[in-house]
Amino acid sequence: MIKRNCFFAYASIGLLLVLFASCRSTRLLGDDQALVTKVAIEGIDPAFQEQAAAYIPPEIRPNSPVDLFIYNFANAQNGRYRTEHIRHVGEPPHLLDSALVDFSAQQISRFLTAKGYFNAAVSHQISLQKKKARITFDIEPGEPFTLRHVNTAIKDPVLERLYAQSQPEKGRIRTGMRYDADSLVAERERIYQLMRQHGYYDYLRQYVRVDVDSNLHSNQADIRLYIDNPEGQQAHTKFTVDSSFITISHSRPGLNHDQPERSTLPGGLHFEDRTTRFRPEPIARYLFQQQGDTYSMDMENLTYDRLYELNSFRSVKIEYRKSDSSRLNVHYELTPRPYMGNQIEGEYTFNSGMSGFNIGNTFTHRNLFGGSEQLEVKLRYGVLFDSRLEGNLFDRVFNNDFQVGVNITVPRLILPFSVPDVSKNGLPRTIFSSNVQAFDQYRTYSNRYVSNTISYSWFSTPYRQHQLTPLVLEYRFGQLNSDFAQQLIDEGFLLYVRSNNRAYFGLGSQYTYTVNAARLTRLADFFYFRGGLDLSGNLLGLAGEVINFRQNEDGEREIMGVPYLQYAKVETDLRLYRHFGGERQLVLRLNPGIAIPYGNNSSLLIFEKSFFGGGMNGIRAWQARTLGPGNYNRAVLDPGLRLNLRNLDQLGEIKLEGNVEYRFKVMDDIFGAKLKGATFADFGNIWRIRQNELNPGGEFEFDKFLGQIAIGAGAGLRFDLDYFVIRLDAGVKIRDPQFSGSKQWVISELFDSRDFKTGYRLTNAPDRYNFIQYNFGIGMPF
Repeated sequence: MIKRNCFFAYASIGLLLVLFASCRSTRLLGDDQALVTKVAIEGIDPAFQEQAAAYIPPEIRPNSPVDLFIYNFANAQNGRYRTEHIRHVGEPPHLLDSALVDFSAQQISRFLTAKGYFNAAVSHQISLQKKKARITFDIEPGEPFTLRHVNTAIKDPVLERLYAQSQPEKGRIRTGMRYDADSLVAERERIYQLMRQHGYYDYLRQYVRVDVDSNLHSNQADIRLYIDNPEGQQAHTKFTVDSSFITISHSRPGLNHDQPERSTLPGGLHFEDRTTRFRPEPIARYLFQQQGDTYSMDMENLTYDRLYELNSFRSVKIEYRKSDSSRLNVHYELTPRPYMGNQIEGEYTFNSGMSGFNIGNTFTHRNLFGGSEQLEVKLRYGVLFDSRLEGNLFDRVFNNDFQVGVNITVPRLILPFSVPDVSKNGLPRTIFSSNVQAFDQYRTYSNRYVSNTISYSWFSTPYRQHQLTPLVLEYRFGQLNSDFAQQLIDEGFLLYVRSNNRAYFGLGSQYTYTVNAARLTRLADFFYFRGGLDLSGNLLGLAGEVINFRQNEDGEREIMGVPYLQYAKVETDLRLYRHFGGERQLVLRLNPGIAIPYGNNSSLLIFEKSFFGGGMNGIRAWQARTLGPGNYNRAVLDPGLRLNLRNLDQLGEIKLEGNVEYRFKVMDDIFGAKLKGATFADFGNIWRIRQNELNPGGEFEFDKFLGQIAIGAGAGLRFDLDYFVIRLDAGVKIRDPQFSGSKQWVISELFDSRDFKTGYRLTNAPDRYNFIQYNFGIGMPF
């Protein structure tokens, strides 16, 4: 009862604050002014409601109460608004303007006419009360006009056949449909695109004319679509490509060489490099309009896309010049980006008495060998301090992590055999990668990791991407602190010690298939899929049947004194995006995965390949690596072991995660960024494949896993700066599977949590229980 009363008390206070701000919103207005508090459009088809509302100017739409409150607070002076030194924060009041109301009615009427409601009548009413105005637009749409006949008159017979062949089964304008001016404009644009795709370089949008005859009975209209010929000509001219001229030069002429490198390639390609840094063949590979080809705007746009995707050019300009009446010379002017760049980034982390920072440096060379090959060198260092440790700052280092990565990306597929050209769907890449990591955790664990890979990335369609890594060569040396290892053995965790206190060698392959990644930044309805397969040790396992590999005391085969990995890992990411107009979007996500160790290391999956729960991109009410597995509760460990095992004992081989997030816009401009909001709910957990002494209750069982699902919910803000997004999320624990029965619903303890947290500290010290987890990140969570 006390908890319920607290909740209603907080809710009542919040409601009173909102009502107070609303009542005070007009106190600064003059006697002849009225604040617009409501705008309604009645009598209109719901399908057109949002579009019609867009014709009402923002100046007479209701204010955001929060924005108006901020503006009033900042600009109040002696009971009136400031007239000088106005502070531009929040949003100024939207005042009634009868001229704008009349203008809005006219615009709505024109909109309805464009949608086929030729007899629509729009009136408006204004209700005034205590300096507040309510505007109502009353619509009498009448019956919409439909199309009775749709005819064409195309003077060029070749264009007439092309138009007829290109007609979709359900065209934008057809007999029986409601008249829609927007559909006519869209059809005009479709015809323009069609002609420019089929060689008609000189074709203009103005060649299309539409006559509408609405002087018919029964609310019907006839349409005749004309496509005219160029003035003085009997037909349109189809153009072919002749020669191509490629010029590369710096934007600053003083940096160009006096004697540029010139060369001529087959197919009439003339290359001139005033920077002397580029080879012609890699660039010519992505010029999709070759000598003798019919001009196509699609190929022109595709060339633009690929040249920019090379990441070597700041500016790409394509011009056409007629060499005769039906042939075009193509001129490419390319301006390179700076060849080298450097970026430094960092972040600060804080949670449960532990704080630290991550700092990284990325060096990039964008034209390593003259063919737009990109070299990227990444350095990263992270450190975490534990305030519970004694001594000076350096004595309180809980863990530190140093990483170096080197990638070389070549913009083509480097293979010993020929493959079909896939560059029209996307830029193919071959990636050579090497990474080194050194990780140390206080009195617990150290890890040294080296990996080398060769990867191929290509697109089978513009929205279907494949990434194949036929060679993954890994070496890891993990070592537990001797005292900590002995403590684990004394506690009965010998298996855990054996699986983490030695080196591994991995030789495997990976494959990832992605659908619709290019649509992730769009506000639209679509489905996203990403599936990954990771295999290791199969070739070595087959070789072990033939070659008598040396075996260690655990029966594992070794290569050069090191056991090799053998496992299979599958993970998928499925999302459904729904757009509700404006910047409102709903995202549903399901992210399952399983990793199975077998053969040469069937006892336990290594740390790097395991799944973990929580974190800023997962179940956000939990800090990363503090959720699960299953019903596992760290209270079964003694306090010293709980401290030392942080981030090491909450891993699993099975993962199930789901998210529901609703995104919307809050403000258009706040410190130069769009402020967006989100509400979300996350659920899921991780599990062990089989029983493990370290994680009692952490194994997956079909009849129990639903009772082990964690649930969190929350809200967040996104500061959208166009080129990146700063994100702050707050997640609240609702159901925590580390408890049992009704105690899992920890949300019931949120408003009276002191006793709960005290009890948790007694059983789980030095761990603390946080009902709310704050996450700060760059980019969207998914």
